[in-house]
Amino acid sequence: MNQTPDSERKALILTGASRGIGHATVKRFSTAGWRVITCSRHPFPEDCPWEAGPDDHIQVDLASSQDLQAAIGQMKQRLKAQESRLHALVNNAAISPKKPDGSRFNSIETSEDDWKTIFQVNFFAPVMLARGLLDELKAAKGAVVNVSSIAGSRVHPFAGAPYSTSKAALASLTREMAADFGPYGVRVNAISPGEIETAILSPGTEKIIPQIPMRRLGQPEEVAKAIYFLCTDASSYVTGAELHINGGQHV
Repeated sequence: MNQTPDSERKALILTGASRGIGHATVKRFSTAGWRVITCSRHPFPEDCPWEAGPDDHIQVDLASSQDLQAAIGQMKQRLKAQESRLHALVNNAAISPKKPDGSRFNSIETSEDDWKTIFQVNFFAPVMLARGLLDELKAAKGAVVNVSSIAGSRVHPFAGAPYSTSKAALASLTREMAADFGPYGVRVNAISPGEIETAILSPGTEKIIPQIPMRRLGQPEEVAKAIYFLCTDASSYVTGAELHINGGQHV
């Protein structure tokens, strides 16, 4: 597909781009000719086949408020340097730590520091990013997509209490952001994936498959296509929505 000049290209900023849903999202948008600025805790992998990656990757620890603010500054500089317009921000990065034995964090034993770290990455970073980039989003009449989870609406066998409640809060935040950002022409929606087949699936996930009406796990590419829809004119009158991508698991 022929790409338009940098001055006319749409830009996406994506957190949590190094694997799974994030990696599939990079492929979907870059194939459509978008410039993709990726963000993750890790440096850009040398073996990644995406050509523009090293130039448009920002290494940031979203658990650090100071690191996040510095990264927002870098994002603004990179958009300005190449005269790209920020048409989409996708808050995909999240952490779901487990106990040393692999079991889930619960609401009784989880330390206050762990609660704060998980909420900083999963909840506070998305709203701080969107606030910090509001001028850029306004200029392009852009869209924000927050990646929530099916775990945000029910007790999950693998996702712990801090992760699940942070995702429930993110879904609620999406509605608030839609109301606040809407007057500026910026749409804000959430997606809520179920069991998606990635390298970080918890052992035992296969036991959930019989409970899913479609009787299979979802693919990262299927989530990426939904994210793309919410960032384009195909969803131009959709805001404040939460799109469930789980093969009917939530029913």
